[in-house]
Amino acid sequence: MEQVKDAVAEVPKISKNAAAKAAKKAEKAKKKAELALRPKEAPTSTPSNNAPPVSIFETGWLKRVKDEKAGTVRTRFPPEPNGFLHIGHAKAIAVNFGFAKHHGGVCFLRFDDTNPAKEDEIFFTSIKEMVNWLGFEPYQVTHSSDHFDRLYELAEVMIKKDKAYVCHCSRDEVNLQRGGKDNLGTRFACQHRSRPVEESLTKFRAMRDGKYKPGEAHLRMKQSLTDPNEGNPQMWDLGAYRVVEKNYHHRTGDKWRIYPTYDFTHCLCDAFEEISHSLCTTEFFLSRTSYDWELEVLGFKIPKSDEKGPMQREYGRLNVAGTILSKRRIQMLVEGTTVEKKGIDGTTQSVRIPPAVRGWDDPRLFTLVALRRRGIPAQALITFVEELGVTDALTNIQITRFEAVVRKHLERTVPRLMLVLDPIKVVIEDLPEDYTEDLMVPFDPKKPDGDSRSMPLIRTVYIDRSDWRDEDSDDFFRMAPGKVVGLQNTKFPVKVTSFERNSTGRVIEIKATKAEGQKPKAYIHWVAATAPTVTVRLYNSLFKSEEPNALDWKEGGWASDINPDSEIVLPNARIEQVFEKLSADREEQIKGGSDNLLRFQAIRTGYFCVDLDTSNGMVLNQIVSLKEDAGKGKS
Repeated sequence: MEQVKDAVAEVPKISKNAAAKAAKKAEKAKKKAELALRPKEAPTSTPSNNAPPVSIFETGWLKRVKDEKAGTVRTRFPPEPNGFLHIGHAKAIAVNFGFAKHHGGVCFLRFDDTNPAKEDEIFFTSIKEMVNWLGFEPYQVTHSSDHFDRLYELAEVMIKKDKAYVCHCSRDEVNLQRGGKDNLGTRFACQHRSRPVEESLTKFRAMRDGKYKPGEAHLRMKQSLTDPNEGNPQMWDLGAYRVVEKNYHHRTGDKWRIYPTYDFTHCLCDAFEEISHSLCTTEFFLSRTSYDWELEVLGFKIPKSDEKGPMQREYGRLNVAGTILSKRRIQMLVEGTTVEKKGIDGTTQSVRIPPAVRGWDDPRLFTLVALRRRGIPAQALITFVEELGVTDALTNIQITRFEAVVRKHLERTVPRLMLVLDPIKVVIEDLPEDYTEDLMVPFDPKKPDGDSRSMPLIRTVYIDRSDWRDEDSDDFFRMAPGKVVGLQNTKFPVKVTSFERNSTGRVIEIKATKAEGQKPKAYIHWVAATAPTVTVRLYNSLFKSEEPNALDWKEGGWASDINPDSEIVLPNARIEQVFEKLSADREEQIKGGSDNLLRFQAIRTGYFCVDLDTSNGMVLNQIVSLKEDAGKGKS
């Protein structure tokens, strides 16, 4: 329910302007009424050290929603299985499952599978995995298609009650009936609206039996199309059933040639499953009227009451600035696209724009499969949603705020290791060739008595190229010719005596000696020359602009906005030996999409995890940097 769904493929969409105006007017009246009845809330304060944090389900919008309806809580998360979930869905999952869990109720995972042409098994599987990954277990996994027979029967009941009719109008004709351009003109009923009940019933059965092609007939609900006082587009005779060309359904096969729309199906499935609280995002606020109307017509709800039947309420959706969440636009990034462009001579030619990412789980995206692959802990994602809270306002968050929550979570939960991204060899010449010293280093420097690992110090080590300068300066405190610098956790500092370049002028080896008794101004990280090699991927924003949604997506304008440094691959990084032991159970970590990934803080570098893909050797993904990038926007 997080994405707006088309009512009828053959019926034009309601004007965005008219819908927005009607929504604004209705929202204003709603808030005015709520403010008159709402008790004033105490100002939010930081809890004392002894007081537990207040749950988002015990205060604010979610508390008011619970107070509106007594009894057992039954909720549902109803995704369309036509794509991969994104970070906005994490909020929907946390709200629906968390609300039910907090109040001792149950939550269904219901697949809204009423559009067979766009559904695929990979999406069903992925959605189930993401719900489990976030820590929730559905009470039942259901499908709208479970109820196709009953839904059809109720469609006939609506016709018999003279609350639905078969219409043969084209898209353009229906648009004119709804007021034409921007829906600002006079609305009027089509000639089919007044046809006899028996005639509509006969024609609806003919739709079912395949006697009409797509677009030749559709069932519409008889609502308030011509009521001059009805400014809600959701009451302008919405579609209920349409004929589908590609009608094969993964669960019902070729049985059905007609399929119910979202507007017809969703409220009834809520009633069938005895949902108490149908929680959705605010773009469905206008739909509440049609939702209640249909349930009342079919006897599942007391008119103008929430005492019987499900109750729909709307919260603000989560949007993350600087990225793309639209399934259609992410698909362009994943698959590439072809656009038509006009040349100087006026001719049109097809231009192919290649993919910008490797797949739906590319760590630069904000799909849930991508966030998991990047190494974002599921609990950090839930904490992020909880800290934002739930209101009826749009939550538009900067990426930096999300990363700050992830960073805080990781800082408390992962070990520290030495990782050298761009290694330069350093030979400590006054150590014997066979010198080896095992240094016991704690995984957490703040807990010196905690768990530790052995780190070998030998004659040849690697430091990071960022810690080296060919020429020294007063403002540089790390390794340079003639400078004394400390190697973290060792007993003595070292002093550079000379260095070598290759044919391109790049420094490839540094010679140094011990500088015992001298005090260095800085300590740098390092690994032994025997440390294993890994590939490291560093991540930055996928787009150069801060508002990628404002780009010209239809004409492919997004292609020139892709940040060439969104992914930096370092194939020769070195990590300390203990990493091999820590990652030995990698296959077990990967099985079933487990969230038990190996994550660690690379000292002075960032937070990393092992990539789920094993085909390219050991690959580490940067989860987040150690601190906020000064070049990123503030939340």
